[in-house]
Amino acid sequence: MVKTNAMRLLDSAGISYTAAEYEVDEEDLSGIHAAESSGIPAERMFKTLVLRGASREYSVFCIPVAEELDLKKAARAAGEKKIDLIPMKDLLSVTGYVRGGCSPIAMKKQFPTFIDETAELFDTLAVSGGMRGIQILLSPRDLIAFTAAVTGDFTVLRGT
Repeated sequence: MVKTNAMRLLDSAGISYTAAEYEVDEEDLSGIHAAESSGIPAERMFKTLVLRGASREYSVFCIPVAEELDLKKAARAAGEKKIDLIPMKDLLSVTGYVRGGCSPIAMKKQFPTFIDETAELFDTLAVSGGMRGIQILLSPRDLIAFTAAVTGDFTVLRGT
């Protein structure tokens, strides 16, 4: 398995993790597909979303792959009046990652990070390893501490 920058940083910090590989389908880069392909339950696999607020500052949100980010909750958490996903064309230049391989660990710059509170329900969760086809499974407490993340409710209520 390839050792990614995210893995190297976790190794340097002495944080325990397991890497899991799955076959990438370029036609379906969704988190649901990644969860199904890797055998990791969707509620334990978190996608990484990068947003920019009206102040032009970036924020990172990690939420379960089957959930949708509530932009109003995200804006409040980030201290913004309004916040939106960055254009996909900007993802690589801002984070160093491509769609389907964006990790909250080892971005080009450390951005304010927010992780959905459901992460704390699990002993381990999965986030992108920084490359399509690789997931990192680690303790949510370790991920929260390493990224200096704030936890909270950041998803849309189901049925609304």
